[in-house]
Amino acid sequence: MKFPTLVRTELRRLTSSPMSILALVALMLVPVLYSGLYLWGNDDPYGNLDSVPAALVVEDEGATQDGDDVNYGEQVRDDLVDDGTLDWHDTDADAAAAGLQSGEYDFIVTFGTDFSRSLTSIAEDDPTKAVVEVTTNDANSYLAGTIADTVTDTVRDNLTQEVGEQAARTLLDSLATIRTGLSDAADGSAQLADGSATAEDGADTLAEGAAAAATGSDDLVTGLNTLNSSAAALPDQVAQLDDGARQVADGNAQLDDQVAPAAQRIDEAVGALPSEQDVRDRLSGAGLSDDQIDLVVGIVSPAHADIENANGEVQNAAAAVHQLADGSAQVADGTQQLADGMPALADGIASAATGAADLSGGVHQLAGGSDELASGLGDLTSGSRELADSLDEAVTEIPDQSEDERATAAAMMSDPIAVDEAATSAASSYGAGMAPFFISLAAWIGIYALFLIVKPYSQRAVTALRRPLAITLGAWATPAILGVVQMVAVFLIVAFALGYSVAQPAAMVGFMALTSVTFAAIILTLNVLLGSVGQFLGLVLMVLQLVTAGGTFPHQTLPTPLRALHEVLPMSHSVDGIRQLMYGGDMSRAWADAGFLVVWLVIALGAACLALTRMTRTRTLRDLRPSLIG
Repeated sequence: MKFPTLVRTELRRLTSSPMSILALVALMLVPVLYSGLYLWGNDDPYGNLDSVPAALVVEDEGATQDGDDVNYGEQVRDDLVDDGTLDWHDTDADAAAAGLQSGEYDFIVTFGTDFSRSLTSIAEDDPTKAVVEVTTNDANSYLAGTIADTVTDTVRDNLTQEVGEQAARTLLDSLATIRTGLSDAADGSAQLADGSATAEDGADTLAEGAAAAATGSDDLVTGLNTLNSSAAALPDQVAQLDDGARQVADGNAQLDDQVAPAAQRIDEAVGALPSEQDVRDRLSGAGLSDDQIDLVVGIVSPAHADIENANGEVQNAAAAVHQLADGSAQVADGTQQLADGMPALADGIASAATGAADLSGGVHQLAGGSDELASGLGDLTSGSRELADSLDEAVTEIPDQSEDERATAAAMMSDPIAVDEAATSAASSYGAGMAPFFISLAAWIGIYALFLIVKPYSQRAVTALRRPLAITLGAWATPAILGVVQMVAVFLIVAFALGYSVAQPAAMVGFMALTSVTFAAIILTLNVLLGSVGQFLGLVLMVLQLVTAGGTFPHQTLPTPLRALHEVLPMSHSVDGIRQLMYGGDMSRAWADAGFLVVWLVIALGAACLALTRMTRTRTLRDLRPSLIG
């Protein structure tokens, strides 16, 4: 008996009656129903979140920001309702709490009274965090809490971006104002430097003038001291001068008193002298001849002229004496006034000498201060230049942005990272993402269910044939063929009924078939070695692989012992291989996974062959008796 005959015999037994056929069909449909219904039910759960009821409670009292009234709680509520991601119900706190308890709502999102005030406090000295209250009830749905966390994270990110953008805009506007102020300060510092340089030149000139003034004040002090020494004797000397002037004035007055009457008498006498005509008349009356008269007149006329001339000189001299008397009197009056004022003059000269000494000290201080002023102005000039240069550098460090550029920069600062999503391979949906795991699990369940009606091996063949390899292949081939049929049916459900995209359809069908035949070899070996205990261990091994295969979460999240099992158990590699072929991943990994399954296949068949070899050596026809009776 060859192993194809063993396969035909087993298939004939499985289809020997309508009930047998029905049982076979039912067990064949187990993996199809398992994978198909589960993947169908979980095809796109995130696309149906709009049916998840959730309560929104907005107690926000609002706030004032930049002179405008804002209410972020109402804004978020409107955005969530308009977005329609969930079935939101806007209600109050009491109704929401009652609905959560009764199961009407899966969770509650509450925005408290200080929500807006907290968000706008970012510009204050003591900002506070805004709180979004999330209330869940795991008795309604555990995953509802995860959905609520996702929603609140989205709300937080959106609000963080918006508030951060406003804060960044305020900061950038302030920086723009600071930049303008720094620019003005830099210009002012440059002007200050220019002005201090001019002042420094003026201070140098002032220092030079003050030095010259100090020298002149020293000379003035020396001269005034000398004058003060001489001025001490002036009052006595001027008093003597006044006495002499008074004596001269008195003498001149006496002389004028004596000369004036004499001059008057002489003038009167001269005025009494007869004129030439009177002489002629008198001489003519005396009987003198004309010749005699001419002779006398010739003698008298020159004398008369000399007398008149002499009288004129006398009169002039008398006038001069009178004038001299008046002048000497005025001189005497002047010297009197000079004598009266001379003590005050002497005191003034003494005071001037003292003041000049004080002035000299002040001028020397001025000269020293001018030097210090010039030095200080030099430092001010250099410092102003340095300040202007530093301010210019500071201005260049602050971006010169327009209002639109600041708005763009603020938006970038609040959301600086753009996620450019790319995938070397991608699942078309959530269900497609879970498909490799459930296909592998369906392959194991399908084979496990088949061994409920498929005999692990033919006891007759073991007893009579004594060809362990043929017996092993015959025992394995029947569930393997049926498992391949199951995998083809599962592939049709996945690719066509559910419409999941498959990158390598032919290779995926082949890999699924390899997975099924490998699992058939493993469960066969457990049954051959341990009988019903081996069948139970097949269930235990399925549960263990369910945990370690990494079908739902990355296998790196497993505890260390389970992570080690992930590397050696076959379902981990069947899941990975189907992923590579279904999503268009790395073909080299798919080949490696196929090789790993082949190793399990060979080891399992080898172990089963060894066990059957031992049976063929120990079993006799007597061992068939229970079977013949049964």
